[in-house]
Order: sequence, then structure tokens, then C-alpha cells
Amino acid sequence: MRRVYNARMPASVSTSAPIISAEGAAALAAAWQAGEETVVFTNGHFDLLHIGHLHYLQGARAQGDRLIVGLNSDQSTRLRKGPDRPIIPQEERSVLLAALRCVDAVVLFDTADCTELVRVIRPDVYVKGADWNRPGGPRPPEAEVVMGYGGRVAYVDLVPVRSTTAIIQTIVQRYQGSGDGGAAP
Repeated sequence: MRRVYNARMPASVSTSAPIISAEGAAALAAAWQAGEETVVFTNGHFDLLHIGHLHYLQGARAQGDRLIVGLNSDQSTRLRKGPDRPIIPQEERSVLLAALRCVDAVVLFDTADCTELVRVIRPDVYVKGADWNRPGGPRPPEAEVVMGYGGRVAYVDLVPVRSTTAIIQTIVQRYQGSGDGGAAP
């Protein structure tokens, strides 16, 4: 299994979970499943890691024994969130996630969604935020793949009014034109 590292990370940064390729994640998932462990997969941008992210990841982990997190790469984040995102580069976001106790592996992906990644890893449980389960609202495109091979889709409630977008808006409002390196008016 090949670990994916970046030489720019300080030597003092350590993680408990590997940052691996899709193939490495699939191999880990298969090994855990062979040991009768329930593998959970979720994905996201996790830009400006905050308490809502931690709540979500811990909720995902509670769905099984092992948690693999798919992380939208910088390219994928720009595709989904626009040219000004991410704020934190993928190398740092992946290390932050891999350092969390509830995360067992991190895998980056470049596509708009992670349907192909789910198809390769074949988790027992696929988790999304409850905003993907509203009546009449959008459904995760990965759900069909998961249910097709007999997996389960679960939804985790989100922490109200806690999002990266809201944090960015607060920073801009508080520091705009302050001379502290905030955005110019």
C-alpha cells in the first residue's frame, strides 16, 4: 500500500491514519471487511476544519468500525466551490484529517463527486450530511452505487449555522479594511 505524502509538511507533523491512493484504500477496506469490520466511507472538502466537521466525522465513524475519508482535492474543490476555494491546500487538509482519532484513512480525489471512488472501495456504509436527505432535495450520486452492491447509506445531522462559508463571511465582515491583512473594501 502506497502512502501519499508531501515533502512540504513539517517533520514534527504526525498522523495516526495513512493518506493513501484509491487502490490503497480499497485494499485496506477489503482487509478490514475480511476481518469482519464494518467499513464506513464519507467525503468532503473539510476546508477550514471546524467543530461541524468534527461532529460529522465522529457521527460517520459511529456507523461502523473503520472510517475512510475521501477528500476533495484542490482541483475538485475549485470545481465545486469556485476559484477562491479551497482556503487550506489539500496537503494540509489531508494531514489534519489523518490526525483525527476517528479517521482511519484519507484518500484524495479530483472529480466533482466520488462515485468511482465508492465503486472501488465498496464501503459497507456510505455517510453524507443530513442536508442530502431533505424531502424533495438532492440525493448523493454515490448512493445508487452503494445500494447496488448491498451497502447502506446513512445521514448525519449537521451542526446548525456552522460551515466554512459562514466562517469566511464572518472573517471578511470583521476584518474588512482593518489593516490586519483583511480583505480590502
